[in-house]
Amino acid sequence: MQHYLEFEKPIAELESKIKELRKLSDGDGVNIVDEVARLQGKLDRLLNQTYSKLTPWQKAQVARHADRPHTSDYIARLIDDFVPLAGDRFFGEDAAIVAGLGAFRGQSVVVMGHEKGADTADRVRHNFGYARPEGYRKSVRLMNLADQFRLPVISLIDTAGAYPGIGAEERGQAEAIARSIETSLQLGVPFVAVVIGEGGSGGAIAIAVADRVLMLEHAIYSVISPEGCASILWRSGDEAAQAAEALRMTAQDLDKLGVIDEVISEPVGGAQRDPEVQIDRVGDAIARALDELKDVPPGELVTRRRDKFMEMGRKSLS
Repeated sequence: MQHYLEFEKPIAELESKIKELRKLSDGDGVNIVDEVARLQGKLDRLLNQTYSKLTPWQKAQVARHADRPHTSDYIARLIDDFVPLAGDRFFGEDAAIVAGLGAFRGQSVVVMGHEKGADTADRVRHNFGYARPEGYRKSVRLMNLADQFRLPVISLIDTAGAYPGIGAEERGQAEAIARSIETSLQLGVPFVAVVIGEGGSGGAIAIAVADRVLMLEHAIYSVISPEGCASILWRSGDEAAQAAEALRMTAQDLDKLGVIDEVISEPVGGAQRDPEVQIDRVGDAIARALDELKDVPPGELVTRRRDKFMEMGRKSLS
């Protein structure tokens, strides 16, 4: 079943009319091909017009769309012979971060990413993509494994943030995130990160301190959610749209600011309208990035990566 966002109501109405006409044609032998073609053309124009001028708040809604491909979908299509690895060797397993070994277009890699889940039961099992300390310590374990065996690292970011529960804080959430960032900065192998949906706060950057940070056209990446920002600045979540504008969290804004390295285009109407095409585009972008990095010596990779993120800090202070 297709899920529609609030601003997609005119699109939903048109698609509903097209479906009704097609059923009528199939059932009664009525030839209404011309009318369907006319409405389809109108729909295509409406989709183009709508998605070419999305506001930051609308992009946030698209980034969170339930039908967008998740990390598990990318792994299933892009990673051959995937072997999931579980547990942090300290406390337990965290299903909010899926990680393991596999082959990406013939090359052995370590892959990890936030998983929000596809249906209600799956979302609960994956804690809606909110990782706990165990998830970040698992990512550290996998990155160290990649470094040991000289395997490139691919990470897929899609989370509203790290889990804010008391148990997570008691088990050292902040330290686990900091350790994951530190490990990322010390990796002597190519590291490519892709923001595929929502990139929220430290929960996202914990596995996004990469040589190349790529971002989908309608994804978002920010230090806080628009709702959280609005509740702090305006004492009301009703100002989320204004907060989204101020946060500069869209792929286009972050590309201009130099926070990310590449914007990956989405099918008209968003990644959820053609997941396979979107996943293949991401695969092509990852392949290009890894090819650019494959001959860079380990020491130079570390230096470049550290300099890249330190430079962002210097710019923000100037």
